Amino acid sequence: MPTDHHWITTPVTADLLRGALELERTAHGVLPHRLPARARAQCADPQLAMSESQPSGVRLVFRTRATAVELDTLPTKRVYVGAPPRPDGLYDLLVDGHPAGQGSVRGGNTLTLDMSTGSAETRPGPVGTVRFTGLPGGEKDVEIWLPHNETTELVALRTDAPVGPAPDRGRRVWLHHGSSISHGSDAASPTTTWPALAASLGGVELLNLSLGGGALLDPFTARAMRDTPAELISVKIGINLVNADLMRLRAFTPAVHGFLDTVRDGHPGTPLLVISPILCPVHEDTPGPSVPDFSAVKSGRLRFRAAGDPAERASGKLALGVIRDELARIVEQRAAEDPALHHFDGRELYGDADYRELPLPDELHPDAATHRRMGERFAGLAFGAGGCFAD
Repeated sequence: MPTDHHWITTPVTADLLRGALELERTAHGVLPHRLPARARAQCADPQLAMSESQPSGVRLVFRTRATAVELDTLPTKRVYVGAPPRPDGLYDLLVDGHPAGQGSVRGGNTLTLDMSTGSAETRPGPVGTVRFTGLPGGEKDVEIWLPHNETTELVALRTDAPVGPAPDRGRRVWLHHGSSISHGSDAASPTTTWPALAASLGGVELLNLSLGGGALLDPFTARAMRDTPAELISVKIGINLVNADLMRLRAFTPAVHGFLDTVRDGHPGTPLLVISPILCPVHEDTPGPSVPDFSAVKSGRLRFRAAGDPAERASGKLALGVIRDELARIVEQRAAEDPALHHFDGRELYGDADYRELPLPDELHPDAATHRRMGERFAGLAFGAGGCFAD
């Protein structure tokens, strides 16, 4: 703990945070949540609880003359039995919108997950500190993007000059919901997930409600989106429904309609984009569930495979091709009365040619280079001239 009397400690409050829907007071500090308490109470899924508490797109944003910043946090790091160790999560520093540094926090809690048994065990650990020094003098906007893949309790913010909330720059809020691919999966850092890159290129404020393993057309997620102010909304639907083998076509179609109806209850005229799945060869024609390939885990590389049977599509099982066709049909039907509703085929972001050049390392999730490509493509298609999100 610093003893220099020039340090100023500022409480972490909601007016210094963007990208979170709620702050929970904890024994150590505050925990940002990307789903409100009412939504969290309606689902007992530990995967969802872990995912929504990982602060993808959540960042501290403040105005200050400080040249040094310290942030104490208590991260929760995941360890998968039999898999290679995961690197510590990264904190990205932006000064007036430009990259200005990165750091990590050592220690923290450890969550050990065994995919073969479904067991989970948490071991408590110490609070750590990420430090940024040598910032330029003068008034500036400072952003600290939290690790997109580590649950992060915020304990203390210290600076060598006073801080205050950054002013509203008048940028539109883009509310996006998707799977682990939109959550960030194997992106290099929190500002280089494909939605964060697209938001930066599009000049908008990102509110990322993407949930690893949790894009399942849950009504509570739709209600959270309904109740969240936004000028632009997108929903990426498909891969998690196949991963979990959650529903058949008979249930999928009304579930999509219900989800969109709920979002529209709160945003009747807002541009709303429905995005179908990116290319994923193992599930293009083969239904789920997705299961880990434990032989690959033992060799030091985690991969997934499709455990369904292509013939089961005849009985309504969902593969990605089925989902794409049905989403296109649903949007075309609804757009006749909803001109602000739009559709993207996800293969425009990542398709056959991309897979040949940049294959999915674990057969499900894009790597860092692919996140960058997807972010740039989305920015061009959605925010560029003639795009559905064009200003």
